[in-house]
Amino acid sequence: MKLIAGLGNPGKKYDRTKHNTGFMALDHYLEENNFSLDKDKFEGLWTKQKINGEDVILLEPQTYMNDSGRSIAQVVNFFKIDPADILVIQDDMDMPIGKIRIRANGKSGGHNGIKSIIRDLGTEKFNRLKIGISHPQKMTVVSWVLTPFNEEQQKLMDDAFETGTEIIDDFINGHDSQYLMNKYN
Repeated sequence: MKLIAGLGNPGKKYDRTKHNTGFMALDHYLEENNFSLDKDKFEGLWTKQKINGEDVILLEPQTYMNDSGRSIAQVVNFFKIDPADILVIQDDMDMPIGKIRIRANGKSGGHNGIKSIIRDLGTEKFNRLKIGISHPQKMTVVSWVLTPFNEEQQKLMDDAFETGTEIIDDFINGHDSQYLMNKYN
């Protein structure tokens, strides 16, 4: 069984903001595959689908970014999911807007959602799909991540979400993180 978790903040006020990149990428995948998050449990909105013979949980934690690990850990513990079978989709300020990078494990890089997941799972050994949102130039980090993308930035993000859908499919189809890194990084 695989778990694909997009990170973000719940509520209309945060829709389409940079910090909700994980939600937007997962929403794109859901839309492309005619799936919807039809369950509300484990402090998250989720669905369980059979994709190419694989059971897959698609999850958007509703705990707010800094407590994402709480929701993810509940799903992992309930369904007995191996951390190697988890793919977390996150925003990354240290990369240009729309750039993609796959990581197999590692520290949080200062991302509070990832810190929370590491804390609540008790391991750094889960896969990440990082999508760049760039670093703010003339505003605070908090202001930057809570503002929407402009039109030009959104085009770059839409391309990233298309690539993200391919990455999710490859991950579900059993390609390991090394394969994904070689293909997409």
